[in-house]
Amino acid sequence: MNLLELVYATILTGWVYFVAFHLTKWIYYILKNKGLEDNVIVYFNRKVIHVLAGGFVAILVPLLFASYIIPLILGLLFAIITYIPHRTGRLLYWFQDPANYYEVNFCIMWALIITIGWIVFNNPWIAAIPVLFMAFGDAATGFVRNLIYKRRTKSWIGNIAMAIVSIPIGAMIGIAGIIAALISSIIEHFEFKYVDDNITIPLVSFLVIYLTNLFF
Repeated sequence: MNLLELVYATILTGWVYFVAFHLTKWIYYILKNKGLEDNVIVYFNRKVIHVLAGGFVAILVPLLFASYIIPLILGLLFAIITYIPHRTGRLLYWFQDPANYYEVNFCIMWALIITIGWIVFNNPWIAAIPVLFMAFGDAATGFVRNLIYKRRTKSWIGNIAMAIVSIPIGAMIGIAGIIAALISSIIEHFEFKYVDDNITIPLVSFLVIYLTNLFF
């Protein structure tokens, strides 16, 4: 960790804060004035954060940082920041849902998968791939479903959109990435009682990449 990395970390923290606390709040009121329901806007804003905060920063991580330490700290920091409103009852209503902690899970998995992937593969680019599936691929499902159904729902057309986005991302690391993209695009379709797709997508993707490289 050096001074330049701390500067990068500060800039990225400011960017993520801007997206989560200002940009999506503006989007909320714009869409609210157009007559969209709260749950639709909240779901849409989460996907905006997926792309502009989670995905964009994940791409920059291998370019800006020499180790996983700062990305780990930043991810966990925003997990705490998004968790506190749930505990205090003062939700960030433009992207948080009182019924779940999905955005907190996103931050935690973002930090852990990049960290574990960096350690296991000794390659930050491979470590970022499962996170990019979660950020860009899962966002594609949300945008498509919002456009078609105007509500949060599961639909195979959203999973097809996810696969279209995720496969080229996975292809950057070869067949293991392509297989992981396909499997994670299928996994996203299913909901589990205590585990949301912000956990299943990066976790399953990481395991597929790891096992594929291990055995083949």
